[in-house]
Amino acid sequence: MTQDALTTRLVGPIASVRVPFLPTGEIDAGGLARYVDRCVANDATALVLTYGDSLYSLLTDDEVEFVTRLVVDAVGARVPLVAADRSWWTGRTVEFAAYCRDLGVDALMVLPPDWTRSGTAETLVGHYAAVAEQIPVVLVSTYMVARGVADSLEIIERVHESVDGVVAIKDDFGGEFGSRMTAAVSESWAVIAGGSKTLHSQLWPYGASGYLSTLTPFRPEIARRYWGATTNADAIEMARIIGEVDRPMFDVLRRATGGFDAAIHGWCELEGIYGRWRRSPYHSLTDPELDTLHADLVELGLIE
Repeated sequence: MTQDALTTRLVGPIASVRVPFLPTGEIDAGGLARYVDRCVANDATALVLTYGDSLYSLLTDDEVEFVTRLVVDAVGARVPLVAADRSWWTGRTVEFAAYCRDLGVDALMVLPPDWTRSGTAETLVGHYAAVAEQIPVVLVSTYMVARGVADSLEIIERVHESVDGVVAIKDDFGGEFGSRMTAAVSESWAVIAGGSKTLHSQLWPYGASGYLSTLTPFRPEIARRYWGATTNADAIEMARIIGEVDRPMFDVLRRATGGFDAAIHGWCELEGIYGRWRRSPYHSLTDPELDTLHADLVELGLIE
């Protein structure tokens, strides 16, 4: 797939891959395959592994490679697949990029290590450029939040001007950075809003092309309805879906013990995709907590 073709396909509701575990702590390969199949069947336009949602914080480097291979096999080239690194130094990231390329991954989301802002615009541009020699690159703005708007926009401008091979950016920053960044790059990069339809709606007027859809594995008809509203430039309908569905749903998920991701794993168990389990010290929902989640989702009309 050419870079231009990949950019044009990173649109609409994109599914974020969540790594499941067995009660013993082993990676649940069967559950992961079921999750991927569910997302593809529910019209996810692409699948994305991420450091956060894919729980790389609980995986070893070898397990990140293992999970990437499992997802490649499960996707089977049915939709574009973006892999993710584990915030490694440049040399290790380049090695992993080559590994992903050889597996048939379409692009790599690159999260540079930047503890106490240890990188500079120059070294970060060099990091992206080295990876882009191996595989198309997707940027992610998570680490830029600590840098502030001006510093982050400088990095984006320099990468946009000098690094061939970047196809997209996933934005978790939003606000002034998100709107200015999207306006600056959306004609050449796909801009994917992370997290919620609320964030996407803020970036959409400036050219955001897609978003990570929490509902695609569970209620794809709502994801389709929202994306139809964006296609029709129906801001009123977009706002209605955000107010009636998206915000109440996130309120429920975020108040779960163990946070949003614990609730998502619990929701997957309720849907029969895989179990609620996560590795210690992360919390997995107890039976009463799962019952509460189920009742809340029923009340919102998001599960039977």
